[in-house]
Amino acid sequence: MPKLKTHSGAKKRFKLSKNGKVKRAHAFKSHILNKKSTKRKRNLRKAAYADKTNMKAIKLLMANH
Repeated sequence: MPKLKTHSGAKKRFKLSKNGKVKRAHAFKSHILNKKSTKRKRNLRKAAYADKTNMKAIKLLMANH
């Protein structure tokens, strides 16, 4: 079987941590920010980890990254 290419969209959105977890950014932080509270926007800045149910699929997309 040929080598898998890294998914271009996935490489921009996810980073792998040293212990194998997948780091991701929060959604809902790009526009229409007036109605969102400062506290909510501040919490959206923080990084999060992908859920374990999606971990296998994301790692496959990041195959040679």
